[in-house]
Amino acid sequence: MTKPVVSVVVIGRNEGQRLAACLKSIKEVTLPIELIYVDSNSQDSSPELAEGLGAKVLLVNPQRPCAAIGRNAGWRAATAPYILFLDGDTLLHPDFLQLALNEMADETVAVVWGHRREMYPEHSLYNRVLDLDWIYPAGISEFCGGDTLMRRNILEQVDGFSENLIAGEEPELCQRIRAQGKIILHIDQPMTLHDLAMTQFNAYWRRALRAGHAYAEVSQRMKNTAFPLWQHDCRRNAIHATVLIGLLLASVLFSVITGSVLTIVGLLFAYTFLIVRSAYKARWRNAPAFTLLLYGIHSHFQQIPIACGQLSYWYHRFRNKQQGLIEYK
Repeated sequence: MTKPVVSVVVIGRNEGQRLAACLKSIKEVTLPIELIYVDSNSQDSSPELAEGLGAKVLLVNPQRPCAAIGRNAGWRAATAPYILFLDGDTLLHPDFLQLALNEMADETVAVVWGHRREMYPEHSLYNRVLDLDWIYPAGISEFCGGDTLMRRNILEQVDGFSENLIAGEEPELCQRIRAQGKIILHIDQPMTLHDLAMTQFNAYWRRALRAGHAYAEVSQRMKNTAFPLWQHDCRRNAIHATVLIGLLLASVLFSVITGSVLTIVGLLFAYTFLIVRSAYKARWRNAPAFTLLLYGIHSHFQQIPIACGQLSYWYHRFRNKQQGLIEYK
């Protein structure tokens, strides 16, 4: 039997046919691979489905579920020198693995990731605008996302993902990897297609809430390390959200007192200017004008639930309690 070059670790929970599509896309890769699926207490037939498609299936059922637990279980059971992590709602591009392995010829490169894009951006405005959130410039980066190729020996050195994080586990891990003198490399190549399947405002809000919690928790954990992360982002978000909400409340109050709507009209013009400015600055993402305009709205509005996520972190920390998993799917 050919020894695998890469162990592909897929994590999932109740993904159903999306998981089947994910595993089938992995099987199109011509390299010798080991396929591992880690299931987090699915209530559907995901484990049986994965086993039927030739994956080694691991079951985890932690009291406080998080992606880090599944990923750690997967890479620790793997046998190959390289580990490709994927989420069960993605499709792997058939060329990515070989291109990423080529970059690993440089011993200083420990992590390689490419472009993740939305599979169905036309299915909802949420899918359309959040597709642009996945776009990062190529080159050496501070962190990666959930889909990424890593060296197994580096994972062993840093003891893998932090299982007490409910979000932001990949960026936090990357800072510990960087502290080993290694590089996180983002290559200008398609990596995965993602099925966000977001059609409800509640899911959009919870996704941003989760991001805010991750910003706050990871920034506090990394603030006194060699590679601090997200301290500036946390402060900027807090100021941004406060200004947005404060101006709105002040304008409404002033309009009620004076009986004039001019203040609210002026505020709307100011918000419009900010939205158009953000859309213009995001033009490098090569999206249609309407999509960029939606992205401009998203860039500002999301600051409110992100700030709420930060507050949630501090609330739970003050009460010495753990925040449960924040799911948006």
